[in-house]
Amino acid sequence: MEAIEVLRGGLNGLTEYLSLHVVSCLIPAMFIAGAISAFASQAAILKYFGPQAKKPVAYSIGSVSGAILAVCSCTVLPLFGGIYKRGAGLGPAIAFLFSGPAINILAIVYTANLLGYEMGVARAVGAISFAVVIGLIMGFIFRKEEGQKIQGQAFTPIADDSAGRKPWQYGIFFGSLLGILITAAGKNWIPFAILCVVLGFSMWRWFTIDELKYWLKETAFFLKRIIPWLLLGVFIAGILGVVIPPEGMARLMGGNTLLGNFIASIGGALMYIATLTEVPIIKTFMDLGMGKGPALALLLAGPSLSLPSMLALRGIMGTKKMLTYVALVVAAATTTGLIYGAIMM
Repeated sequence: MEAIEVLRGGLNGLTEYLSLHVVSCLIPAMFIAGAISAFASQAAILKYFGPQAKKPVAYSIGSVSGAILAVCSCTVLPLFGGIYKRGAGLGPAIAFLFSGPAINILAIVYTANLLGYEMGVARAVGAISFAVVIGLIMGFIFRKEEGQKIQGQAFTPIADDSAGRKPWQYGIFFGSLLGILITAAGKNWIPFAILCVVLGFSMWRWFTIDELKYWLKETAFFLKRIIPWLLLGVFIAGILGVVIPPEGMARLMGGNTLLGNFIASIGGALMYIATLTEVPIIKTFMDLGMGKGPALALLLAGPSLSLPSMLALRGIMGTKKMLTYVALVVAAATTTGLIYGAIMM
């Protein structure tokens, strides 16, 4: 394989990502993250997601909140970064990070239609369970750091987030931002335009110039922290897509072996898979000989992880937490794939 072909694969992957995802998904997500960091009630985040929040509430919200978001492993990063920076506990924030790309309703329905009802149910159950279990384990492993976070919050007064605004005004502001993300991702341009007008009106009526400048500053923080690593990761993932042929991957993931499930989990963790495209990709792999167990492992690991997201996560929560999270996702996906493959044989 010529070097120019490998380089072209990386550039093609980068071009596709820039044209399909950055403007329609990632930029709106960055603005939402900046808004969460600048305006979201810290008291509310601490109540529902904070280290001292009731675990059943925090993990329930974190594990299912992604059901309405059609976001990929990269688009969810700034949203995760926003709530984590604002005071969310590591465990609940990780539950949201995993579940966001994994359990959106469209993806689950599409999986059931194309790959079978059993696979759709297994994906939904596995994704929600993973979100809770991985979040709990991450919270336990890094409980000392979380304890220090609690102490810091105990002695840091929470600023008055209201600024004279009513809850319904915040609801319209954040609702329009979320709606812009969803409609842009779905290429629904008329609702998108209407929501942009609503957002512009709320900015004009309810926020000061200084507050809007602060919002832009917080958004720029996430842009600088995440975008460079994402683009590097997408370029490398494009190269891997050229170097590793699908037929060879499918043969390695045939049957229901430990190695096959592990390769599927690792492959899913490294590849960049846009939301909903994972289903036809896996259908192609299954037609080439991939087993049902490895298929589920790839379905669970692929949407929630990618090489670009790993690199960006390192900038948000550090190398140790990032590597631990990746290891837990791969281990959980491999184990679940083995169990599902044995049941379905």
